[in-house]
Amino acid sequence: MINPSAALPVLPLVESDEHRLLRESVREIAGGFGHEYFARVRREGRPPSELWEALAGHGFLGVNIPEEYDGGGQGLLELALVEEEVSAAGCPLLPLMVSPGVAGTILSLHGSAEQKDRWLRPLGTGKGHYALAVTEPDAGSNSHKISTRARRDGDSWVLRGTKTYISGVEDSQVMLVMARTGEADERGRGRLSMFLVDVDAPGLERQPIETVSEAPEQQWTLFFDDVVVGEDRLVGGEGAGLQAGFDGLNPERILGAAVCIGVGRYALDRASEYANKREVWGRPIGAHQGVAHPLADAKIALEAARLMTYKAAVLQDAGAPAGEASNMAKLLAADAGGRCLDQAIQTHGGNGLSVEYGLADLWFIVRLMKIAPVSREMVLNYVAQHSLGLPRSY
Repeated sequence: MINPSAALPVLPLVESDEHRLLRESVREIAGGFGHEYFARVRREGRPPSELWEALAGHGFLGVNIPEEYDGGGQGLLELALVEEEVSAAGCPLLPLMVSPGVAGTILSLHGSAEQKDRWLRPLGTGKGHYALAVTEPDAGSNSHKISTRARRDGDSWVLRGTKTYISGVEDSQVMLVMARTGEADERGRGRLSMFLVDVDAPGLERQPIETVSEAPEQQWTLFFDDVVVGEDRLVGGEGAGLQAGFDGLNPERILGAAVCIGVGRYALDRASEYANKREVWGRPIGAHQGVAHPLADAKIALEAARLMTYKAAVLQDAGAPAGEASNMAKLLAADAGGRCLDQAIQTHGGNGLSVEYGLADLWFIVRLMKIAPVSREMVLNYVAQHSLGLPRSY
């Protein structure tokens, strides 16, 4: 029930001047790099540091971080606009999801004053780059079954276990690591806690996972062999890790949706430009309904997903229940973004698979969003159970 005395969240259908200027500024910076730059750094096996630093220099990477910690003092909606615009320039920055999005939200809500001063402030300036280590080989979507353990040893904690498919570790300074610190119930559900762990901590080893993904970020399997961290690295208190992790879920879904929307916009722009210029039998191919209608259909789906994404961000920023909208936004945007990209490739014909046209390499990123940060099937499970009141199926 919404408190009648509280201000209701508002989703403006006409964009404010502030948001329009934010978009234009980010677009100008990201457009100066473009997809060619993004593809080049990926081929070179390095992160898009120059783009990251340019955005940080203008304060765009910390727009959602409180002002008292050197951030912009705005919200997740503004960060989603930043993510959408860089993606629309052909430069989808997945670390924005985890670093200011997930880590920034968790530290803002659950970090101590000392932790915020030490670890949240770098996110406000854009100098901090953090990873999230939750997934395990045998835990997957079921975080309750996490087996990585943290045990007390005097004033410290000792972590032992394995994490897998952890992205961006190579360009991060710190990770938020979920570990089991006890047993929650007789069903084997863990009592979970979250820790801040340096990526170069003694006892921490990493092994790259070979994937076909065309993204600059690498995927890693991490091995914690008695990694020692101090009490000051425990976020939110012992046993509070699951709640802290859950508070990062909605931002991750919303920003993942923003990636797909941005890539979808990029793909439709490329397809429309090509369909206007490419002529067959004396007419632009865009004049043919067989080309035009699928693109128009994809555009409609993208705009619907975009509206749901903004709704989820507004609810999240207002502190209102946002789980349903965030899950729906992620599913809709992943489907719509993939549809836009696929149709753009089809519109280009054989050229759609050419490196020169900068489309096919983005397919892996958009396709990933149907799997992570939550699978399509788990989104449907959530909606079936929480929105429709159907029996739990898992």
